[in-house]
Amino acid sequence: MLRAVRNGFWKGHGLGNDYLVVDPRELDFRLSKHAVRALCDRHQGVGADGVLALVPTRRADFGVRIYNPDGSEAEKSGNGLRIFGRYLHATGRTRRTSFTVATRGGVVALELQLDRRGQASRR
Repeated sequence: MLRAVRNGFWKGHGLGNDYLVVDPRELDFRLSKHAVRALCDRHQGVGADGVLALVPTRRADFGVRIYNPDGSEAEKSGNGLRIFGRYLHATGRTRRTSFTVATRGGVVALELQLDRRGQASRR
């Protein structure tokens, strides 16, 4: 499932993890460690296992920064990348089903599976 939870915020679930997905250019605040911790807080924030931020890159088709709930940055997340791929497709940033994403841990090739409605599936 991927849905908009607020203007500029998307939330997705993948195999037991939930992530917020944002384009920092659309936010009215800076995506700092403190902001990530506040967003991920399940009692006073939106609640999530982390934040995925779309970032510019020259190494791949798209770039993502993956933040843990404590505000630290992760190198990769399989579930996070599944959610990020669905976000890119659902928001019209790509119509392709094969593309690359640059992470802190390297470039990853993603292959989306579309359902009967043309939406990226949760697999």
